[in-house]
Amino acid sequence: MTLDELKLHESGQIVAINCDSILRNRLYSFGIVKGSIVTIEGLTLTKSTIEIKINQSKIALRLSEASKIEVEYAK
Repeated sequence: MTLDELKLHESGQIVAINCDSILRNRLYSFGIVKGSIVTIEGLTLTKSTIEIKINQSKIALRLSEASKIEVEYAK
C-alpha cells in the first residue's frame, strides 16, 4: 500500500520510496526514510495534499508524492 491510501489518523511504517533522486533527497531531508513511522494528520478540502506527522514534525505532501512512498500498517 502507499502513503496516500492511509486514512486520517492511521499510521504506517515506510518500507520503500520509489521516486527519482531529486524527490528522494527532498524527502530524506524531512526525515522521510525507510523504517520511519508516519501518521496522517490532515487532508485538504480538495484532497490534493495531506499533512503527515513523522518524528516530531508535521509535513505537507502532494498526493502524487505520497503515492511514491510504500508503507505497511504500523504495529
